[in-house]
Amino acid sequence: MGRKLGPKCKICRREGEPLHLKGSRCDSPNCAFKRGRDYPPGMHTWRRGKTSEYGRQLRETQKLKRTYGVLERQFRIYVGRAERQRGNTGENLLVLIERRFDNVVYHLGFAQSRSQARQLIVHGHLTFNEHKLDIPSALMSTGNIIGVKDTEKSRKLIKDNLEFARARKLPEWLEREDDALQGCVKMLPSRDQIVTPIQEQLVVEFCSK
Repeated sequence: MGRKLGPKCKICRREGEPLHLKGSRCDSPNCAFKRGRDYPPGMHTWRRGKTSEYGRQLRETQKLKRTYGVLERQFRIYVGRAERQRGNTGENLLVLIERRFDNVVYHLGFAQSRSQARQLIVHGHLTFNEHKLDIPSALMSTGNIIGVKDTEKSRKLIKDNLEFARARKLPEWLEREDDALQGCVKMLPSRDQIVTPIQEQLVVEFCSK
């Protein structure tokens, strides 16, 4: 199954909340939710009955994958790895996905959305420990440094995105040097440092079926 290329606003409406998939548009009056279109897409959606427990688990799993842009095969790999680690499986899963290269780039403010972060990484605008890395799913570890390719085009792209991102709070587990256009992973994120509104227990229950 390939990556979904259709209207992103429909994805947010289906999940019932803004997932911030379109960068600046999600914070503008053009957001579907701010225009009153906070109902699921499709005909007669207001007639749908109460969601079952299985339905809640499915929706939470879909919301997690769509928020972070993770496809099914990669998601199953994360689940298996989280199950093998010590501790709470749900928290392990969230921490693993939060450590993705594209997610770290987004949190640092180098991209307006996770999908744009993936594009910047694949096109070689960013560096990892001063080396090229074009794999958005690569997992970051403590001490890793994310920088910007030393070209005028790359630096302008990131500077423009940083101006937009100043309103976003930088996570405690990351630090950023605006002048150097560089970010660092200070520590691995803990569950209480992950602000994405996900009920991970529902995801674990769905995956265990």
